[in-house]
Amino acid sequence: MPGSSIAPERVPPPVPAADLPPLRSKRLLDQLRERIRFLHYSLRTEEAYVYWCRAFIRFHRLQHPKDLGAEAVEAFLSWLADERRVASSTHRQALSALLFLYGKVLGVNLPWMQEIGRPRSQRRIPVVLTREELGRVFAMMQGEHALLAQLLYGTGLRIAEALQLRVKDLDISHRALIVRHGKGGKDRVLMLPEALQIPLKVQLQRAHVLWSADQAAGKGGVEMPDALERKYPRAGASWAWFWVFPQDHHSVDPRSGVVRRHHLYDQTFQRAFKRAIQGADIHKPATPHTLRHSFATHLLQDGYDIRTVQDLLGHADVATTMIYTHVLKVGGGAVRSPMDALAAQSGAQLHAAVESHQRAVAR
Repeated sequence: MPGSSIAPERVPPPVPAADLPPLRSKRLLDQLRERIRFLHYSLRTEEAYVYWCRAFIRFHRLQHPKDLGAEAVEAFLSWLADERRVASSTHRQALSALLFLYGKVLGVNLPWMQEIGRPRSQRRIPVVLTREELGRVFAMMQGEHALLAQLLYGTGLRIAEALQLRVKDLDISHRALIVRHGKGGKDRVLMLPEALQIPLKVQLQRAHVLWSADQAAGKGGVEMPDALERKYPRAGASWAWFWVFPQDHHSVDPRSGVVRRHHLYDQTFQRAFKRAIQGADIHKPATPHTLRHSFATHLLQDGYDIRTVQDLLGHADVATTMIYTHVLKVGGGAVRSPMDALAAQSGAQLHAAVESHQRAVAR
C-alpha cells in the first residue's frame, strides 16, 4: 500500500470538469492517468490515485465505477477504516482518489460526493532528536547520504525538496538555497548552513563528473518541470538544471519512456538513514522527516519566533507550526515535574539528617 503522504508537488488551480478536454484513452485507469498528467499532478500522486481506484474496483468485484454510487464508495471507505484499520491520512488519500475519479474522469459531480464523511485528522506530537543524537546519527552516515541528512536538518527541507534540488537553486556565495515549487506550488528561500558550504562544493564537483560523462556519451538531459522541456529543449542538458544529488546510473522515465539520469531515490536514502538510526543505538521511531522536526524544534529552543520558523518550513498556516511548541512545553525542563521538587526536598532532608548524625558522633 502506498504511504499516506503524497510527495510535494505544484498544485494547479481547480479546473471544472466541463472545461477539461475529452479523454483519448479507452481503459478507465489509463483515462485516470491521462487526466492526472493533464492537470500536472506528480508521479507520486498518480501512483497513489491509480492504486486506490484499482482497489475500489476490485473491492466491488470489477464493477465499473460509473455503475456505483455513494453507498459503494462509503462501503469501501468503511472497509478501509474497520477492516484494514488504515490511518486517517491514508483514508483521506483514498477518498481524494475516488473524488478525482468521479469528478475529473467520469464527469460525475453529484451532491453525495460532498456529503461523504471525511475522517478527522489526528495531530501527533512529532519525533525530535536531540543535538547529541543527531551527532551520533551523522557519524554513522557517509558520503552524499551524510550530506543530505545534514542538509535536511540544517535547512528544514522536506526530503523530496532536497532530492529535487538543481544546481541553479544553490547560491553558495550568498549562503542561500531556493526551493522551487514546494508543497502547495510555493517557492521559498532558505539559509544555507555555513558548515555545509565546502561539502556542497565537493558534491557539485562529483555531480559535474556525471554530467560531463552524460554530455560526452550524448545521453538525454534530466527531467524538466511542466512544459519547459518543449519551450527550452536544450535546457534539460545544461549544467544549471542538473541534479545536486544525481543517481549513479540511468533509468527509464515511467511516463515518457526516455532513458535519463534521475535524482537520488528517496527509498535509497531512507534505508541509509534507518541503518544510521540503528547503528547510533537510538530507539525513537525516527525517519528522514524527523530531521525537519528537529530543525524546527531547535530553532524555537534557540529563541527564534514562530513566524520565522513558519516561513522557513513553508507552512501555509501557523497552526501547523504550533505543533512544535508542544514539544517545548514539556521537553528539556520547560515544565518542572513536582516529583523533582519532592526529590530535592527529600534529598535536602536526608542531607541534613546525615550531617546531624555526623555531628552527634563527633561529640
